[in-house]
Amino acid sequence: MEMDLATLWFWIVAFLFVGYFVLDGFDFGVGMSLPFLGRDDTDRRVLINTIGPVWDLNETWVIVAGAALFAAFPEWYATLFSGFYLALLLILLALIARGVSFEYRHKRPDSKWKAWFDGMIVVGSAVPALLWGVAFANIVAGVPLDADHNFTGSLLTLLNPYALLGGVTTLLLFFTHGVVFASLKTDGDLRERAQRLATRSGFVTIVVAAAFLLWTGLAFGTFWFWVFAAIAAFALIGGWLMNLRGSEGVAFTLLAVTVATAVLALFSALFPDVMPASNDPANSLTIENASSTDYTLTVMTWVAVFTLPIVLLYQGWTYWVFRRRVTRASVEASAH
Repeated sequence: MEMDLATLWFWIVAFLFVGYFVLDGFDFGVGMSLPFLGRDDTDRRVLINTIGPVWDLNETWVIVAGAALFAAFPEWYATLFSGFYLALLLILLALIARGVSFEYRHKRPDSKWKAWFDGMIVVGSAVPALLWGVAFANIVAGVPLDADHNFTGSLLTLLNPYALLGGVTTLLLFFTHGVVFASLKTDGDLRERAQRLATRSGFVTIVVAAAFLLWTGLAFGTFWFWVFAAIAAFALIGGWLMNLRGSEGVAFTLLAVTVATAVLALFSALFPDVMPASNDPANSLTIENASSTDYTLTVMTWVAVFTLPIVLLYQGWTYWVFRRRVTRASVEASAH
């Protein structure tokens, strides 16, 4: 029974990271798009307002994912957070800088003040978008671990060509995802420019993502990895084509499918390990040797059964309430 519950929680953790990367992924993309789409302060305020009501809710998914990881797989959590400490600290600092900027950029009318916080939004979006890809690529590929499952490498160990390609892939994918979201939530000239930008960035994303998925598949692929990777590839190309046609709603949905299935593909390549040891397979962390007790997992399962539907309903309701497009006219009117 313990192994069954542990496997279930492996996929629940995967689901939580799917939710995080799909939802906060387009937040990162919108943040990174400010220098490309924000021709003036009103444009930048429109872009920030597209994610203003939801970004903090989207970000809570990573907190829940981390908590689930800690409770269900304490060994995995300990190895991951100690070995990837510096990378995860940089992600945390970037997220703090981004959140502070959203709250403080409008506190003073001074253009230099706003430009400083806009820069922090861009960096605070780009750094996590890159480093999450680097982190997950390293988890799939494996890292050097000793017999006590302690990470024995350094930051340079994590910055290998495969992991960096994974980071560039998530950076580009989130950027395109966010720009398509911007076209979905804005109107007029800004919407058209967002569609054109998504066309250009989407093409580059397709090329880079294909290289990363192919490398992953040839090195670590399983049957289910190839299934999810194929769905992700078709959805990404379909999203790009829908954006070309001006169907931003369909394009955004397909890009969300791309992000979701890409994350599931990586977890499928990882399964049944949770942290492979690149130096000695005997040191690898697996679902079985990294999980909590059967009692802990049982309690967690019942908590998840009752709370997860409420969270999903609340999230869906929030998006429904803030479903309308953000216009320049409404932003300009609110300034007076």
